Amino acid sequence: MPESTYAVVKCGGTQHRVEEGMTLLVDRLKGDEGASIDLEPLLYAGGQDTLLASSDLGRVKVKAKIVGHERGPKLRIFKFKPKRGYKRTTGHRSELTRIEVTQIKLASRRSSSKSTATSEAENGA
Repeated sequence: MPESTYAVVKCGGTQHRVEEGMTLLVDRLKGDEGASIDLEPLLYAGGQDTLLASSDLGRVKVKAKIVGHERGPKLRIFKFKPKRGYKRTTGHRSELTRIEVTQIKLASRRSSSKSTATSEAENGA
């Protein structure tokens, strides 16, 4: 069974495990529908590679597309204290954005290729 490539990203103060093609609801983001955004990776796992260090995560690119802006379900909050005549009803409705992860990409190491090229040049010289 092939292992899937996934990443854990930070978006709006929460962390989400995402794969390519996945849609999820996050807190409202600035941007129009159809705009592309970059998400901040906290972990990358794909095949034999698992990256956790912040220096390695700089090579990981997680791109998403804003599908639309929505509103969450209406929540009713009712406060009541018996025998005191205290009743309060309030409500809340979250502003949300639906995003679709379009790409999770790991860039190749440039520093290792430079060091191999210099070592080959030194051996040949």
